[in-house]
Parts: sequence; C-alpha cells; structure tokens
Amino acid sequence: MEEKLGELLKSGKDWERKATSVAGVFVLKMPPFRGSPTRLAVELNPVDESGRPTKKRGILLRSSEDLNEYRKLLNDEKLVLLMKAMDSLMKTEKKEAPPKPDVIQL
Repeated sequence: MEEKLGELLKSGKDWERKATSVAGVFVLKMPPFRGSPTRLAVELNPVDESGRPTKKRGILLRSSEDLNEYRKLLNDEKLVLLMKAMDSLMKTEKKEAPPKPDVIQL
C-alpha cells in the first residue's frame, strides 16, 4: 500500500483521485499550496451503483487527527437531532410548495 501511495505522490497528476477497495474512500493528490508540499489526502465521498463519486468533492481528511475530529462531530447526538429537525422542516416545505402554473401536471 505504501508503495502505491508513494507512486501517486511522486508521479500522479495534481488533484488526481484514486479509488480504494473501500467504496466511497478515495486517495487524492493535492498540489503544493502556500509553502506546503505536495501531499495526499483521503476523500470520503458516497458512490453510486457504478462506484463513481456522487458529489463533486467529498470530505477531505489530511491526517489521522482530522479523522478523529470528524468522528467526534459525527457521533455527537446534537448533530443527529439537528439533522432530524432539518429533515422534518425540509419535508414540510416541499409539501407546501404550490405547483408552478406553466408546468403540465400529470
């Protein structure tokens, strides 16, 4: 694994995304930026039925510390409550939206 990662870091194109054996987990080559060297990051991005990312850009993890911080955030019960409240609100808004007059309703 380290050999393949080293090869990507050395000869991969900037912003090149390589799939891993875990669906939705990719390795991304990031170009140098403001004095930081070229580096690799892990991108978490849900995939469709054919294994392609569903979002243009997923969550980037640059270190195991980043992973630990995201784990804390994602496991926070208050985040779950917030998302449920937002889901409930968004469902309500969609139901109340009047149909557009220029659309043919079937």
